[in-house]
Amino acid sequence: MKEISCKLLVIGAGPGGYVCAIRAGQLGVDTVIVEAGKPGGTCLNVGCIPSKALIHAAEEFEKIAHIAGGKDPLGIKVAAPTLELAKTVAWKDGIVSRLNSGVAGLLKKAKVKTVQGWATFRDGKTVEVETETGTQVIRAETVVIATGSAPVELPFLPFGGPVISSTEALALGEVPKKLAVVGGGYIGLELGMAFAKMGAKVTVVEALPRVLSQYDAELTRPVLKRLGELGVEVMTGAKAKGLSTQGQAGKGDALLVETSDGKSAKVAADKILVTVGRKPLTEGWGLEQIDLDKAGKFIRIDDQCRTSMRGIYAIGDVTGEPMLAHRAMAQGEMVAEIVAGHKRSWDKRAIPAICFTDPELVTAGLSPDEAKALAGEIKIGQFPFAANGRAMTKQGEDGFVRVVARADNHLVLGIQAVGQGVSELSAAFGLALEMGARLEDIAGTIHAHPTQGEGFQEAALKALGHALHV
Repeated sequence: MKEISCKLLVIGAGPGGYVCAIRAGQLGVDTVIVEAGKPGGTCLNVGCIPSKALIHAAEEFEKIAHIAGGKDPLGIKVAAPTLELAKTVAWKDGIVSRLNSGVAGLLKKAKVKTVQGWATFRDGKTVEVETETGTQVIRAETVVIATGSAPVELPFLPFGGPVISSTEALALGEVPKKLAVVGGGYIGLELGMAFAKMGAKVTVVEALPRVLSQYDAELTRPVLKRLGELGVEVMTGAKAKGLSTQGQAGKGDALLVETSDGKSAKVAADKILVTVGRKPLTEGWGLEQIDLDKAGKFIRIDDQCRTSMRGIYAIGDVTGEPMLAHRAMAQGEMVAEIVAGHKRSWDKRAIPAICFTDPELVTAGLSPDEAKALAGEIKIGQFPFAANGRAMTKQGEDGFVRVVARADNHLVLGIQAVGQGVSELSAAFGLALEMGARLEDIAGTIHAHPTQGEGFQEAALKALGHALHV
């Protein structure tokens, strides 16, 4: 049994873990990182990156199919396209592989030692790692838990056969003719819309009164319109009950559903994609050996990501919402600097969140209702992309940018947008909130023309009562 010692041990090489290890290495901290799979975690391997690749391929295919159908006004003519999903998946896998290698290279450059295998705690300073060559014991002064999360499995729809998680959905060899999506959150709608564009007949089953319930109804309206255009059937107030192997008319599998009026229904499906959330990976690591305090099912942390045990930190999805890669990265960087002796704490005004549906959704800071509850009287400025020249030239006029600010001093409290490509505005939104911008700051910043970013400036002008282009 081999033993090594280090100053910092990071368990998990997802976005939070690998960023923590790289930054620690840059600061001269003797660091070891343990990962059972490939570097990059869920985000890089079976989440953010591969899903965006698939979404892009679906967008390109649907765009060509739309033109081929003679419905496009641009004067372009093409033959009807076909899609070889296996080739699409191979292209996606190539991107993932390049990024895997990139992360591994960055860890090596930072002089971080990587151990491949599954880590189990012996105590708060020691872990055992089962590797291909035997058991590796690692003793560390400080430990960072960055074990991430996994898809939630429904007991009456266990994964296997036709029932798949997002992981399997990103590796399908062909487009299912009929796809049932259980869960109308961002993952379900991102993938559901992508497969609808590739030719699948998609049905979304959501137990709540509406899909994308974490966003306000006004923000999601353009997405609902697009779902209708793509032929996606949305069943709200409906509960998935299990799997029937009889299907409709005795053909194929079907999802058993209790509809909003209490009736039973069957949704025919070749594949049933379950996207009802993610759970922290807190089991199988021997965490019971160190008895950390929990906050519900998550590991409880303070504003420096410290757990209830001295010398043990936790970052990313295992510590709770929002389960976002960029949150984990920011936490990882901070913890590395704390371990290196720097004074840091978790002090974020906003963590932007993006839903890569069509059109895309971006939120940063407080919604109008949240701002009103906190600050009382507020000002709201909203600018439609229908009045934005760049959006018109991109055939993306649906949607808007909305700025929410205090009425008394015009401090911006929240920014939201829905529209084609608005994910790229998230950096500007986050920066404005982090810098404590007021409406006058945004309105007085010269925005390049013609861009969709002008909508941000115009929304601030609208809140001040003098929008120029609407």
